[in-house]
Amino acid sequence: MYPDMYYEQVYYQNPFLAIRIWQIDQEAQNRATEELRIRVEQNWQQSRYSGWHYHEEVEFLLVLNGELTVFYKEERIPLQPGDVVVFGSSEPHTTLQTSNGNLSYIVFQIDLRKYWDPSTLNSMQHFSEVIRPLSSVNYIFREKEDVRLRMGELIREIYGEMNEGKVGYELAVSSAIKSMLLQLLRNDSRQRLHYSNNSLLTRLQPALAYVEERLDERISVADASRLVNMSYTHFIKTFKKGVGMSFTDFVVLKRIKKAEQLLLTNDRLSIAEVAESVGFTNIGHFYEMFRRYNDCSPKQFKQRLQESSG
Repeated sequence: MYPDMYYEQVYYQNPFLAIRIWQIDQEAQNRATEELRIRVEQNWQQSRYSGWHYHEEVEFLLVLNGELTVFYKEERIPLQPGDVVVFGSSEPHTTLQTSNGNLSYIVFQIDLRKYWDPSTLNSMQHFSEVIRPLSSVNYIFREKEDVRLRMGELIREIYGEMNEGKVGYELAVSSAIKSMLLQLLRNDSRQRLHYSNNSLLTRLQPALAYVEERLDERISVADASRLVNMSYTHFIKTFKKGVGMSFTDFVVLKRIKKAEQLLLTNDRLSIAEVAESVGFTNIGHFYEMFRRYNDCSPKQFKQRLQESSG
């Protein structure tokens, strides 16, 4: 995707939550040299991003101590203790330690696709990044101190819950994630997230219900388009605009999410039976799609969750 950049493979602490969160502590001697700072700055000004990295997950940073400067294509942002920044999915970025003293910050990476379901679709489609990356809302943290402080609290809460692993921590983490997204959505005064037409989702509702009810059967674009009285071509374009992903990708995502639930809740089903029960007639294709969304096989997915719960 970006030949001069490094693709970071993210390994989740809990595959069902699809997140990774950890704290980075760096001593003062790791501070970027003046030469490096100038070079990175000049490269950024000239739209040269060699050495940067990206990943499919959205990433939040919370600075706890020291100073950190972050770069992405649109902005260069110096961060101090308490500051928060977000990078969108697959958005190239890089960071430099710029404090004279020690630096500590929390990195929180999350695959938001895991949080798409019928009950939240109207809200989650604002985070599909169809037109602009999620970093377009970083202005909120500069302009609204209460939001910045609340986001910091929620990130700390998620970090604590993941480290302690108390009973029900998955509920606490999921709740905190949705609270973070709600903070962004309700405080987006510049309407950077509000580019989709909610009326489209209302019109597409019969097609969405059709997918939900027939995950174990053959799902046809032609059938879905007829349910909403659209031509095949118009339906494909409208679905992508309204939902934020293609109809085919949406069907695959829903099938994989259903497969995840079955793998975690039904020990009697073999992997082949799970694949068949969510509409995959080709076991090889099921493995391929499962790996695309989880970076592991179905068996590894189940083992990882059991390990994180044990």
